[in-house]
Amino acid sequence: MNLPASLKYTKEHEWIRVEGDVAFIGITDHAQKELGDIVYVDIDTLDKEVTQNEVFGTVEAVKTVSDLFSPISGTVLEINDKLDGSPELVNSDPYGDGWMIKMSIGNPAELEALLSAETYGELVGA
Repeated sequence: MNLPASLKYTKEHEWIRVEGDVAFIGITDHAQKELGDIVYVDIDTLDKEVTQNEVFGTVEAVKTVSDLFSPISGTVLEINDKLDGSPELVNSDPYGDGWMIKMSIGNPAELEALLSAETYGELVGA
């Protein structure tokens, strides 16, 4: 299983990559494997304030629909437009082209409570 050590993770299977004062967020390799073929990503929180653990969108797979939970509080600055026409990017490249949102970091202290790659790996049995 692919778990980049440079990322932080949540128990709800989201990852976060901090670049300066913004964060990229998506779902983990484990989550996309569990969901199966992703057919649609629905995120309607652009320019909205989202609090930590609040739902910022949904991801639809052949078998199920799953909520997406924000790892931190902040404002959604950008939604990955590539996912509109190619939601399968979440399956093929969950940590790269399959990112879902870019958001501001409202409370940097929230980052400290997120899981390391090692801790997340233990959680999912990697």
